[in-house]
Amino acid sequence: MSMTTIGIIGILLLVVGLFSRMPVGFVMAILGLAGFSYVVNFEAGLNLLARDIWDTFSSYGLTVIPLFVFMGQVAYQSGISRRLYHAAYVMLGNRPGGLALATIGACAGFSTISGSTNATAATMATVTIPEMQRRRYDMGLAAGTVAAGGSLGILIPPSVIFIVYGIITEQSIGKLFAAGILPGILLCALFFLTILLRVRLNPALAPPGPKTSLKRKMRSFAGIIETLILFVLVMGGIFLGFFTPTEAAAVGAFLTIVLALLRRRLSWQGFVQSLRDTTRISCMVMMIVTGAVIFGKFMAITRVPFELAGWVGSLPLPPYAIMGLIILIYLFGGCFMDSLAMVMLTVPIFYPVVQALGFDPIWFGVIIVLVTEMGVITPPVGINVYVVHGIAKDVPLETIFRGVFPYLLALLACCIFLLLFPQLALFLPGLIQ
Repeated sequence: MSMTTIGIIGILLLVVGLFSRMPVGFVMAILGLAGFSYVVNFEAGLNLLARDIWDTFSSYGLTVIPLFVFMGQVAYQSGISRRLYHAAYVMLGNRPGGLALATIGACAGFSTISGSTNATAATMATVTIPEMQRRRYDMGLAAGTVAAGGSLGILIPPSVIFIVYGIITEQSIGKLFAAGILPGILLCALFFLTILLRVRLNPALAPPGPKTSLKRKMRSFAGIIETLILFVLVMGGIFLGFFTPTEAAAVGAFLTIVLALLRRRLSWQGFVQSLRDTTRISCMVMMIVTGAVIFGKFMAITRVPFELAGWVGSLPLPPYAIMGLIILIYLFGGCFMDSLAMVMLTVPIFYPVVQALGFDPIWFGVIIVLVTEMGVITPPVGINVYVVHGIAKDVPLETIFRGVFPYLLALLACCIFLLLFPQLALFLPGLIQ
């Protein structure tokens, strides 16, 4: 049996394993161990397993992940997410679809202190869905808005996906964070436009809320002060070169605790819960990274990634057509695979192709994040949809999937904008030395 055939069998078994509801990190690790042991020997497979687990969990570069996750968890437990939503609601709630607009605004704000799409979706679903139910919003629009808005958590910095992509490709994480800012603003605007068009076509989806005075709107800005402070200090420190992303994550986590204590909004129980949730989320992420690394080693010795990359690169097509094909592969893969796992498995395959075609690796990182954002809200995996459904159990899954479909079109439009105008992603990184 040829190496290529063994690799293809491994990929098919991976797809089957992903439908078994077994944690994706364990599926990749087990198949990687079995495949590597089959090709080399069992002792070599065990050595690979031990070395990769140790290297991943002791990696200094990856410590940035639990620190940024902890920052977001403390922000949630201290009520920062609720204050963000309240401020957005006061500013936008009186318009048709105002609560949905406020939800997107609050998701964008919370994304600046949380690098996880799942955490952003779960946090904002807890805060926003009961209010939209009370205002008699259509639940497809309400739940779909939260699931789609949660995807901003991996585009607006800090972002776990940007961190992992930067480590894999050896690109500057600071520049990747900067590259996500303008596309993040553009995507928020496209989400706003999506809501406004839907409500204009069917006003019954989202009745307007009560009007608020200008004075109250001005006072509501107090709800975003903490978020602004954290974003400016953490991201500004990275952009100006005062500290590395890992140091920035530590500074951000510390400042979040300080702000929460100054407001006296963080209880001991909330602090302990932040530690528990951070440990759970971080272990999940690290296990996915470890499993992907092990499976990637198996793929490397079968040469399937290199054969695929060579085939794609040799197609008699212009560079942008090949890039479109790569994006389609990511869109299809996102329907069946966890976003982080897909990035870990596919970036080593396509990154050399992208470089050979002359595309900027920072720009490609933003494209990767956008297509993985689509993956977190597309069936059948659509992890953000399941997160929202877990909180709003009375809303059927099919209703939420229908509700997110218009936002998929917005994400696709954002991808097209970036293909046509790469400087949207490259302007701010170009200012960093």
